[in-house]
Amino acid sequence: MRGLMAILLATATVASPAAWAAEPPATDQANDEIVVTARRSGAPMWTIRTRTGVVILVGEIAAVPKATPWRPERLEGATDRAQRVILGTKAKVSPGDILRLIFKGGGLTKLPKGRVAGDYLDARQMQRLHALETRFDQDYARANFLMTAFDLLSKRLAFNKDSADDASDVVRKAARQSKIPTQPVGEVRGEDMLDNLFAAAPETHVPCLEAAMAAAEAGGDVVTERGRAWTEFDVPAVMANPLEEALGRCWPWTNDSFGPALRQTWVGAIRDATTQSGVTLAVVPLRILAERDGVLDQLKLQGLPIAGPAW
Repeated sequence: MRGLMAILLATATVASPAAWAAEPPATDQANDEIVVTARRSGAPMWTIRTRTGVVILVGEIAAVPKATPWRPERLEGATDRAQRVILGTKAKVSPGDILRLIFKGGGLTKLPKGRVAGDYLDARQMQRLHALETRFDQDYARANFLMTAFDLLSKRLAFNKDSADDASDVVRKAARQSKIPTQPVGEVRGEDMLDNLFAAAPETHVPCLEAAMAAAEAGGDVVTERGRAWTEFDVPAVMANPLEEALGRCWPWTNDSFGPALRQTWVGAIRDATTQSGVTLAVVPLRILAERDGVLDQLKLQGLPIAGPAW
């Protein structure tokens, strides 16, 4: 539940859109310097050049392991010289949302009353789940599949333990210190998120559970392999990594309401950024950038010139 609350409480710094127009345009040479600086950070990125400026898309993964270090100071330097920054979705969570989560959270952590995992999973899936229960000395019979997946990834696989700052953290801090205007790509109400989660049928989380089981079965090497592929700009390897697949197959990315809306919000924000002068730096989840029919594919179909690693 603490992990779920952290997701709901995640926020981005907001700046007035009017502040964007107040920034003077950057020269082509300055644009090139910022692009080179950002690329040297070790994070995969794509650039969209227009007649008036450039948009830098930084493909972010959650929890970069310290065992695969990158150069966040280079991304800080690029942020310092950008005219504006776009970060992830801002969750607007009220005290009432927190109280609701605390007092009614059982509806999210447990399967419906009287139901167990075997009522939803086939024999092969149950065999895998039992094997993981034995391996980790856990009982997942009554747990909500989303919570079981979260436990397998964050506690048993420990993918977010001993991790470095994410790209969003680095850019947000640098932008705040340098007074660079920032905005979230969009906003979502905590009430809507909770309504969506409470309404989701257990079977909708089965693909998430299956992917999390595959990642746990693969073992801890998938964590460092994913981080190494990210710093080497091997985007297809990141996307094929069992851990990244699991994170991408869980709520909200696969939800019929939130998933498509989040993707289209990014497409619209990036397209709008191409009309701005100077440099816009956007930190975007790598999965929604590089997945099939994802943001990069959609931007390419719109005829925008995209330069960067293969995806």
